[in-house]
Amino acid sequence: MEERDNIKEILSDLLANKEYLKIRELLSDMNEADVADVMGDMEDKMILRIFRILPKTMAAEVFADLELEAQQYIIQSLSDNEASAIIDNMMSDDAADLLEEMPANVVTRILANARPDTRKDINHLLRYPEDSAGSMMTVEYVDLQQHMTVEDALKKIKRIGLDSETVNICYVVDQQKVLVGTVALRYLIIHESDEVIGDFMNENVISINTMTDQEEAARMFQKYDFTAMPVTDAENRLVGIITIDDVVDILTEEATEDMEKMAAILPSDKTYLRSGVFDTYKKRMPWLLFLMVSATFTGMIITQYEQALSAYVILTAYIPMLMDTGGNAGSQVSVSIIRSLSLREVEFSDLFKALWKEVRVAFICGLTLAAANFVKLMLLDRVGATVALIVCSTLVLVILVAKLIGCLLPMVTYRIGFDPAVMASPLITTIVDAISLTVYFTIASNVLHLGG
Repeated sequence: MEERDNIKEILSDLLANKEYLKIRELLSDMNEADVADVMGDMEDKMILRIFRILPKTMAAEVFADLELEAQQYIIQSLSDNEASAIIDNMMSDDAADLLEEMPANVVTRILANARPDTRKDINHLLRYPEDSAGSMMTVEYVDLQQHMTVEDALKKIKRIGLDSETVNICYVVDQQKVLVGTVALRYLIIHESDEVIGDFMNENVISINTMTDQEEAARMFQKYDFTAMPVTDAENRLVGIITIDDVVDILTEEATEDMEKMAAILPSDKTYLRSGVFDTYKKRMPWLLFLMVSATFTGMIITQYEQALSAYVILTAYIPMLMDTGGNAGSQVSVSIIRSLSLREVEFSDLFKALWKEVRVAFICGLTLAAANFVKLMLLDRVGATVALIVCSTLVLVILVAKLIGCLLPMVTYRIGFDPAVMASPLITTIVDAISLTVYFTIASNVLHLGG
């Protein structure tokens, strides 16, 4: 962080003094990702000025690593030819991701000036649904024929390798482009030059369908520990590959989205500092409003038992503790269940197993907390045994109900096809609060014979 700030300060000084050659020399010695990282903290106009100074050999790589908002600003600030040159030098999947978020008239303008092969590849990727494997794949890969010799294969790799996403794994296809095998570059190096690829290729190929959801594709990478996987259409024809760098982006995106939903925030594509005040307001306000209205039910419950509370004012003192404990217990379960559902560690068919487990956990947790609370109530608060028993018995039931709700709601939400992350902490806490008060006052009314 400190080094990045120092470089940013140096660049600002050099720009102010118009020492563009020194800027070019400084950035040329840096990794493209580091350059993008430094530029990411700058104002858009400064980013554009630095981008124009970059050597052409690294400009496209730096551009691909910039945030989407910076990419859009640069593209729309460049001339048609300059913008098309950037697109031509990007990997097709990165270019398609960028253009997908841009206005249609800008996309049309850029593609009109791009190379025909670039235009064809990008249009091919844009036709797939968003968040599908087809939309995130790249069409720059090395495909070989099974009748090729090792010598022929190496010649082809040398010819197209620099324009391919990876050459570590090559994909073997037949005359109809049907995927029939894979071969690692190291095997091509080891085998004799006159050996035929079909004799030693790996025929047990694991591939991803173009319509597979990107989360499922990421899970397949995790399961098989691959750095690249082929993508095939309905006829098993090879149409592209997905590499591990795309999977890392997916996992980051999905994790961020889940965290935002679990915090009752509508997901956003923009980074925190690049999101305007009004944009942030729009993302947070709907859930805040909904939760506020939902929380009025707890006030209605307290109002209903206001007369009973006036007779035993001491009961009021333990309302926050019961609500907080119940909310925390429900949140613990919901986070665990949501995470397990996203990783496919549990399915809806495991509902009763999960509920039975949470019943036992709730019973143990409830008794432990009730015992500790009973000692505290008797020794420190010095309340009567009756009030202590009411509070502690309520605590056991609240934890039981909270854990069951925290388990049930995300799994039911998942079963009906919605993202279980929406059933996370804030909403479950609101539901548990209302139930906690109802249980508390019901027990108190029956034990102390209070009027409701």
